[in-house]
Amino acid sequence: MNTLIRAVRPWGQALSDVTIVADATGGKIIRVEPHDAARTVAAGVTVVEGRGRLLVPSFSDVHVHLDSTRIGLPFREHTGGPGVWTMMMNDRQNWRNAEVPLQDRVNGTLGRMIARGTTRVRSYAQVDVDCHLERFEAVAAAKEQFKDRADVEIIAFPQAGLLREKGTVELMEEALEAGANVMGGIDPCSLDRDPAKHLDIVFGLAEKYQVPIDIHLHEPGELGVFSTDLVLERTRALGMQGKVTMSHAYQLGSVNEATTRRLIDEFAELDVSMATVAPSISGQLPLPMLAEAGVRMGLGEDGQRDYWSPYGNTDMLDRTWQLAFTHGFRKDELIEHCLAIATIGGASVLDPGATRLKGTAHRPGIEAGDPAELLLLDGETVASAVMDRGKDRTVIHRGKVVADGLELV
Repeated sequence: MNTLIRAVRPWGQALSDVTIVADATGGKIIRVEPHDAARTVAAGVTVVEGRGRLLVPSFSDVHVHLDSTRIGLPFREHTGGPGVWTMMMNDRQNWRNAEVPLQDRVNGTLGRMIARGTTRVRSYAQVDVDCHLERFEAVAAAKEQFKDRADVEIIAFPQAGLLREKGTVELMEEALEAGANVMGGIDPCSLDRDPAKHLDIVFGLAEKYQVPIDIHLHEPGELGVFSTDLVLERTRALGMQGKVTMSHAYQLGSVNEATTRRLIDEFAELDVSMATVAPSISGQLPLPMLAEAGVRMGLGEDGQRDYWSPYGNTDMLDRTWQLAFTHGFRKDELIEHCLAIATIGGASVLDPGATRLKGTAHRPGIEAGDPAELLLLDGETVASAVMDRGKDRTVIHRGKVVADGLELV
């Protein structure tokens, strides 16, 4: 079935009519033509009125914790302490006591994400000796519930480390056997304090179940670089190019200029991708340098008003603004690049075979043959849309409208 999106501005350019098709392959763009107000619409073609809005690729949230959300619940005073272990223990003490069941929280949050323009998601699901597979199963059920509105990948995530608590590795393997899409790791040095053994397990299970890897790295400065070098070493030795993502990795650019350049070059060589949540932290690897090197980069909302942090609201357009703001970007090109990271950039993290960004000026995703994963958005320009973060949105997944006006359809 064909759909005509009439009178839209792809990436803020000239007014156009865009024809998309929903089919067994998932939906794609088949034509992008100059807008013609007198264009005849064939029988059976669905029309979506663009009304001069922007047309951009839909969001790809590549770093979100659906299993810890408190979106939609009463605002709660933050009680977490410093450090990953302390924050995790605070979460353990509270996550079962929320006002509504876990499944309702996960479903409600994913639904709100889709309504605001996110159709591709990579979510963590905590697996440990406290929750076993309960949190994984809640995310898996939400994935099934919304399978016609968004594509969801699940990371089996050892939030408490792999080595500190007996039985964790076995539970992680259970999650992979149950269908987890990605093998997670976390702070090999500072949390588990045995980086070689930690990474042996991560890469070993990834190889056994033929899944990619996502390493959650909070470690600072030289320690973070040390852990990253171990990851790069294994990626090269095991032929895992294109299958490893470094998430957070806040301070890999804080050591010195030579180390920054070396890491970016190795990320590009080994096709290691990065996922950021736009933290207000100095010492990050520079976005323009990553883009020019061809490193795949995506954006995510992280936890959302959970027991770790009061931030997050399911809106990736807000997080795009935050990415531009925390990097001090003022030029339109760089603000637009942040939106490109949040959309096409993230899609390439999820699928290394997808279209990749080529520098900060590249605006792909709305040409014949591209996936029909699209967002209509109000705004004078792309940069102004990021600044204003309007609510007049229409969300398209696999060629079909799945949300309009911040409500699912």
